[in-house]
Amino acid sequence: MTTQEPDLMCDSSADLLGRVGTQLGARLRRVRPAGPGPAGPGPAPTLIAVGHGSRDPRAAATLRLLLDRVRELRPGLDVRLAHIELNAPLLTDTLAELAGPAEPSGGAAVLVPLLFARGHHVKHDLPAAVAAAPAARARIAEPLGPHPLLVEALADRLAEAGWTPEDGRSPATGVVLAAAGSRDPESAADTHRIATQLGERLGGVPVLAAYASAAAPTVPEAVRALAARGRHRVAVASCFTAPGLFATRAAAHAPWLAADPLGAHPALARLVLHRYDEALRPADRTARRELAAI
Repeated sequence: MTTQEPDLMCDSSADLLGRVGTQLGARLRRVRPAGPGPAGPGPAPTLIAVGHGSRDPRAAATLRLLLDRVRELRPGLDVRLAHIELNAPLLTDTLAELAGPAEPSGGAAVLVPLLFARGHHVKHDLPAAVAAAPAARARIAEPLGPHPLLVEALADRLAEAGWTPEDGRSPATGVVLAAAGSRDPESAADTHRIATQLGERLGGVPVLAAYASAAAPTVPEAVRALAARGRHRVAVASCFTAPGLFATRAAAHAPWLAADPLGAHPALARLVLHRYDEALRPADRTARRELAAI
């Protein structure tokens, strides 16, 4: 018996990676979030999207636009925005309100961190807020990254800034993935994985993770590291949900292209719902799905 090989006529491994990334993106754009997993009687748990908070007034406005997209994808779902600090409503206030007797969800909620890695906020601040409001009966979803939908949004924002498929095949280009930063090693591992996935999506171009605070390298240091490898045309991908101090500083260090924050990108809205649904599934099913995605 003979085995027919796939008809993939590519000039290089970069071409192959680029085509695979393009095909994956096309498939992801056709995916629509499924409804929540098995649930008991009554309304679905409230989705509380938790942002960090920012003094930049554009940040909260951008997150509200993102949640408008989430509501469009899941009509009837109670979707609320809360913040860890700096902006109202604060998460602690939202959880206290949710525990009130007039709430149709009966206090059930899923907290979806609008954060991209397992840092201090995800591992300490959110559990502390939930512990302080036991009547809210809240569970915490995984952060938004790493995930292919996040990579789709990052790649699209780079394309909007001017990145082309030819740039992914050029020996002179590179990308810095700018993120907030954390001292938690698991956070750094998550960000590194996002950078690796983005590099594969872009056709094999080197992508270095860099941080606005608490970790190294900084964006300028990552730009210099790429230049030392002959990569002098460096684009900065913005791994931030909304405009703010960190995103602005990262963009200012871009020697070539600077992508906008992810904002209300459709793939990010689908990812918020995916994390919500995932948190409502039995743990063993969630673990199997995560392993299948690796």
